[in-house]
Amino acid sequence: MSNLSQTTTDHEQIRRWAEARGGKPAHVKGTGGGDDTGILRIDFPGYSGAGKLEEISWDEFFQKFDEQGLALVYQEKTAEGQKSNFNKLVSRETADTKKHAASSGR
Repeated sequence: MSNLSQTTTDHEQIRRWAEARGGKPAHVKGTGGGDDTGILRIDFPGYSGAGKLEEISWDEFFQKFDEQGLALVYQEKTAEGQKSNFNKLVSRETADTKKHAASSGR
């Protein structure tokens, strides 16, 4: 069942999951400005973010993460049992709605 997606807002759980896969906190270059970090991402070496993403600190990442009311949808393993990098940042409202729908059988 670990190939099913999970959702969390727990900072340590997110950091552990990302770092176990070589992921680092990042933002999309050219977004934000001033005190605004811009669009958040988790950057994994060797993937399509090269040149488009800029590493930021976990503190900066989580500050924006909480300000924007985000949650991380992620997957531990693929259907084939390999370590998965699948992740998506979504609003906590969206995550709560989907979690409620799943638990009620919808």
